Amino acid sequence: MSGQAAGLLELTVGESLILDDEQWQVDLVEPQYGRVLLTSPTGTRQTVSFRMLAHHPRCRRSTVATASGVHLQPRTEDDLTDHQRKLLRIRRGHLLEVDTGYRGGDPLHPGPGEPRPEYDPDRTTVTQRRRAKVAELKALDPEHAKVLGLSQVSYRTLTRWESKRRVDVAMGCADDRWTPASRGHPSITEEVRKAILAVRQETLHRSKISMRARVGLIHQYVLETFGEKAAEKIPSYGTLRVVWQEWFGTGRARQRYARSALLETTGEHVIVERPGQVVALDTTVLPVMLRETVFDDPVTVYLTLAMCVYTHSLVGFRLTLVSDTSTDVAMLLRDVTMPLPMRADWGEDMEWPYPGVPAALVAEFAGHEVAALPFFAPETVTTDHGSVYRNHHLVQVQHVLGVKVLPARVLRPTDKQAVERAFGAARSMLFEYLPGYTGVDTADRGADVEGDAVLTVAEMEHLLATWIVRVWQNRRLGEHAPCWDPAGDHSPNTLFAASMAQGGWALEIPSPSLYYQLLPRHQAQIQGKRGVKIRGLFYDGRALDPYREEEGSGRGGRHKDRWTVHRDPRDARFAFFQDPRTHEWHELRWTGMPPEGEIPAFTDARVRELLTAAKQAGLKPRTDAELLPLMLELLAAHATAEQWPGQMTKAQRNERAREVAQVKAAAADRPEAGTTGAAIGSQPHRPVPVLEAVDAERRSRREAAVSQPPSAPRRLGDTSRRRAQALMPADDAVDSTEAAHDDTTDQGGAQ
Repeated sequence: MSGQAAGLLELTVGESLILDDEQWQVDLVEPQYGRVLLTSPTGTRQTVSFRMLAHHPRCRRSTVATASGVHLQPRTEDDLTDHQRKLLRIRRGHLLEVDTGYRGGDPLHPGPGEPRPEYDPDRTTVTQRRRAKVAELKALDPEHAKVLGLSQVSYRTLTRWESKRRVDVAMGCADDRWTPASRGHPSITEEVRKAILAVRQETLHRSKISMRARVGLIHQYVLETFGEKAAEKIPSYGTLRVVWQEWFGTGRARQRYARSALLETTGEHVIVERPGQVVALDTTVLPVMLRETVFDDPVTVYLTLAMCVYTHSLVGFRLTLVSDTSTDVAMLLRDVTMPLPMRADWGEDMEWPYPGVPAALVAEFAGHEVAALPFFAPETVTTDHGSVYRNHHLVQVQHVLGVKVLPARVLRPTDKQAVERAFGAARSMLFEYLPGYTGVDTADRGADVEGDAVLTVAEMEHLLATWIVRVWQNRRLGEHAPCWDPAGDHSPNTLFAASMAQGGWALEIPSPSLYYQLLPRHQAQIQGKRGVKIRGLFYDGRALDPYREEEGSGRGGRHKDRWTVHRDPRDARFAFFQDPRTHEWHELRWTGMPPEGEIPAFTDARVRELLTAAKQAGLKPRTDAELLPLMLELLAAHATAEQWPGQMTKAQRNERAREVAQVKAAAADRPEAGTTGAAIGSQPHRPVPVLEAVDAERRSRREAAVSQPPSAPRRLGDTSRRRAQALMPADDAVDSTEAAHDDTTDQGGAQ
């Protein structure tokens, strides 16, 4: 009879069935009445018809072995050896010839000479074909038949094989002795079993030990817990070693990995079914040596990728000369929520292509042409356990963006294996073709990868953006196809377009003020005309004027009467203050900056170095303006011989290049003036070279030292020119002399 999950049911006395998730045993079969008597393990009996069993949706064959009473998994051909699989195919061929007349079972593809007369289904019955098969097998050489496992085949054997094959097509005619039920190890008594489990639990917390030491601990536990009589029944070392491997594996894993494998989990599986539901984030060293500018030394760059797990789209990336910080992660998440602008050299084929939302509509909301890269508000971000993802600033970013940052489980690379594989794919598809490629290992590195480096950081950023939009987003996914169409051809772009058609898509573009909201917050007090003090430096601006005379911000709680000021650690020259009345963002300058001109950009690391050096020098300045000469000295502003670029060490040049790159990244992330309703004149200042800053500072000092601007000095040779008698006058001098002579003559004539 046919069931839902097990094909044909074997309704014989003693057979076990599962009916409505309960186990029943067949006690009596009455085929003449079309009914069967079932008995449950509790003694309940019921009579059901064949028709009910055939059409019952929750009726299947039980996996309980009738002899041992143990649930067994279905047998497969993988449980057989190569020789046993050959015998199984031979038996199956004989059964198919009895049933259909063809060894392959398909009349449309007959073998040579098929069907044979004694097996022709049009001329013979099944009974005649079975008897012909029995006679054919008995005519075989006894040794050959024994090797093939066909020496004891009778008419009853063929009938039994056929009935089993109808239930299990693959393993129906296999010998049960090939896959016997495991009888376990009778020598493992209950005492020994408890000792093995106790030693397993104990050795997980210890350092890794050998199997000999584990066996010794098992003997110790049995002897001390159950006595000498139980210790005499402990099996040999070989048996304990086999049992340990069967229960706990080979034990070749590292000890920390073995402990982490037993960590408790929720048991719930996250099914990713829409874009943005899970975004994987990870950072690695870029396997290509780059230059900060064309003439700078080669430097190591870090690559951070953000990948949508559902569509496998690289929705964001960052290149940094230093290891990423929480600010870089916040700006990367901001990039995920914002559309990617079109570049100057990108064609129409790289413009927004997804149907359902026209490119003109997206460009109208964004204010610029949008490239073919998805953007959305992520729901969950999966990261590793780096300190950059575990700090107060990132908690603030989660609240602002409305996302949840969840670290992957310890030693579980499968939680973010999509982005891990993306690094390898980018390596093989792009990085290996570039000059300056460093390889996978230092042993595989080229002879001079630093000398081969020709690409700058800006060129690499443009190349990577172009590659993602043009190549990666149109790459066939293959084994990463969606569950609803595993055999179809899909790319990240087609998957995003399909998700838009299935569940829709929200066109949400954040305002430029999101940049300021994602910066780290500082709670400070307005100290009169000095402004606010953050990390040892004072910042001030005209935006604080309306609130200088007030006692505080009026807020309560932990930061009572303090004002919230945002600051970018990558550019410590400025802080940002949001006016609580107008909600406009204003720029606060470091008070140590000269009123006219600019100072080279510096980061938080340089601020800490500045304050440490000032403390060591015994300086106690009243204002930050007194710290400016020391800041210029720390920034290598004084052009001494030791500080010439050609005399600086490579480490010093790399450190300066990294600092300039961080400031440029902060300036690129900062929105332009007028986009957020900020006050006039609060546009970001460009980072200036050190020499220009030094000239501006020296010029301001000279102008402040005198009451009025000095007159320009005379040119060289003016004194000798006036005293020389034979010097020919210039043309304008001759004209003026003649004019004066004419005036004198006219006056004399008039007299």
